[in-house]
Amino acid sequence: KLDVLIYGHSHQAELEKDGEVTLFNPGSAGKRRFSLRPAVGIFSISEYGKFVPEVRYLDEK
Repeated sequence: KLDVLIYGHSHQAELEKDGEVTLFNPGSAGKRRFSLRPAVGIFSISEYGKFVPEVRYLDEK
C-alpha cells in the first residue's frame, strides 16, 4: 500500500492528500528561474510512526 508519494521536477512546492495517499513535492531552494517561491521540504516520522511532511518557504520572515 502506498502511503506517501514524494516527487519533484516541477520546482513548485505542494502538499496535499489524494484519498489515502499524501502527495509531497518539496519545491526548490535553488536559484529562482521561475516566479515560484523558494522552498524546502522537511519530511519527518513521528515517534508514533506517523508521516509528518512540511513545506517551509524561504522568503517568509
